[in-house]
Amino acid sequence: MSRGAWRLALVVLFVGVPLVEIWFLIQVGQVIGPWWTILLLIAASMLGTWLIKREGSRAWRALTDALRTGRMPARELADGALILVGGTLMLTPGFLSDAVGVLLILPMTRPLARRGLTRLIGSRLLRAGTARRPGPGPRGPVIRGEVVDDPPDGGGRPGVS
Repeated sequence: MSRGAWRLALVVLFVGVPLVEIWFLIQVGQVIGPWWTILLLIAASMLGTWLIKREGSRAWRALTDALRTGRMPARELADGALILVGGTLMLTPGFLSDAVGVLLILPMTRPLARRGLTRLIGSRLLRAGTARRPGPGPRGPVIRGEVVDDPPDGGGRPGVS
């Protein structure tokens, strides 16, 4: 993504999303009433807190098990990051952010988000790797060889007395 695209994405994220959330809250409030809307927001935050606690502890156990067995914990780290982002969205007031947060936290929908996260990070790493791949450089091409140490007594050529 170019700098301009990142700026546009940030403007949409920090300005557009809250405006849509406020509009949606007003629409829900007009249908079910303001007190029920507030109660529903509180219930969603409580559900989010419970989900974060449950799924976060599961992710933590899976991470420690992977580390204990000497396995690379890539999946467990991705799950932890998704639960963290989903939990943050669940604690933010708004029904749309709650819906996205639940999708990131629940164990049956998290694999889809994990796949998307893996693709995003993989493509970013590939682009970064190809952009920085050095050529032969100022020293010329790499020549493979073998290093032969001098004998421990410090004298003459190796193997010659």
